[in-house]
Amino acid sequence: MTVTGIGTTTEVYGTAQSREIKTELDKDSFLRILITQLTNQDPLEPMKDTEFIAQMAQFSELEQMMNISKQMDNLTMLSLLSSSGLVGRTVSFFDETGEEISSRVLSVRFGNGNMMLELASGERIPLGAILSIS
Repeated sequence: MTVTGIGTTTEVYGTAQSREIKTELDKDSFLRILITQLTNQDPLEPMKDTEFIAQMAQFSELEQMMNISKQMDNLTMLSLLSSSGLVGRTVSFFDETGEEISSRVLSVRFGNGNMMLELASGERIPLGAILSIS
């Protein structure tokens, strides 16, 4: 068996197979490592129960974090969809000097973790800065 370009392409009996290089461990990678560890452990010195339970807890934690991340993505999309109803409406807000300004909403953008409104006045304000909508 010849190996060319470790981690990218492996030639086995003249057939090239591509491999994806991962920079982060995901749920499947963690589970594969755990199964490999259990398969190759020394039967005379098996993994201690506490170590196994700790690894299973880490796996469960990883799965919950992935679920939370997915839910946050869904929440962000839902927030963007609901905020899109502001396009074409007039909103009022306080500017830097404390004066109340009203302007029409041209678009809604999500960036850097914030929902921002682009206004006809040329300003960008965060969604939370709105005083009223008309």
